Amino acid sequence: MKKGLKVSLLLLLVLVIGLAIIGCNDKPTLNIYNYGDYIAPEVIKDFEEEFNVKVNYNTFATNEDMYVSIKKGGTSYDLVFPSDYMVERMIEEDLLAEINKENIPNMQYIGEEYLGLEFDPDNKYSVPYMWGTLGIIYNKTMVDDVVDSWDILWNEKYAGQILMLDSQRDSIGVALKKLGYSMNTRDLEELEEAKNELIKQKPLVYAYVGDDVRQLMVAEEAALAVVWSGDAIPMVTWENENLEYVYPKEGTNIWFDCMVIPKNAKNKELAEEFINYLNRPEVALKNIEYLEYATVNVAAQELLPEEIRNHPVAYPPKEILENTEIFRDVKDMLNVYDELWLEVKSHR
Repeated sequence: MKKGLKVSLLLLLVLVIGLAIIGCNDKPTLNIYNYGDYIAPEVIKDFEEEFNVKVNYNTFATNEDMYVSIKKGGTSYDLVFPSDYMVERMIEEDLLAEINKENIPNMQYIGEEYLGLEFDPDNKYSVPYMWGTLGIIYNKTMVDDVVDSWDILWNEKYAGQILMLDSQRDSIGVALKKLGYSMNTRDLEELEEAKNELIKQKPLVYAYVGDDVRQLMVAEEAALAVVWSGDAIPMVTWENENLEYVYPKEGTNIWFDCMVIPKNAKNKELAEEFINYLNRPEVALKNIEYLEYATVNVAAQELLPEEIRNHPVAYPPKEILENTEIFRDVKDMLNVYDELWLEVKSHR
């Protein structure tokens, strides 16, 4: 009897475990495609627990990599995080689903200045996530010149101590601004000039980098770098007191990373639920405390310490923002930009 009871209990235990596993597998799944480490892990975990769902988090390195993956359509993602100009391109190519704003009441906490931007004027397809600027970060103990212009990145005195972004739009955009042109130019002669400037600069460049720019500058392995303000905030605030971030006088880029839902998404409503969740002020605060980027959620901004809320790198003054451009989709000029960047990277 005892042996039979043990066997019965064992079978029951196996059945319970099996049902639990099946139950887990039956959970709705939200497939996210984003930059690496661009949502606080705790935020994802809390969402999974509160809504009894599973989140699959896949990453890409650049907007262009993401675009190729979505365009091919081999994998179905429910929520993707492209930047402004890529949102515009994906709208043009009918890759995105319209967002049901009734499912996202927490959009009320997003500042009006971050909505209705030219790449998606009615926010039919995108909800802003994070924002910032492009600028120069430099080490005050290694640079003894005034840093107020993109020109400094072409100064031979700092050969081998300059970091450029491994991003065609950003690096070509820097060269265009140095020359006094728009970052969104479609003029072939202006683009050719920008390419030649980057080729001329290349012997001075220590490396073309991405997320590793932060580690390299904090470790003082370079003197100057082009950097996104989101990476600059912790660098200048508490990681290295010798670092300073500046907005070049020629003007710069203001960027917006957004949340969009691909047209082939299998869990559109769950994606909208997650967008709404990220815009709860207390959740947005938790997220930006982890990411150290600037948020579009003004209710969360108000919860930040005053020194961050008023920090000129995180939330620059109006006169700086007036001298910025949002990247636009270059449309039929995309191949031109691709070829120019390839020429720069392959030049010896």
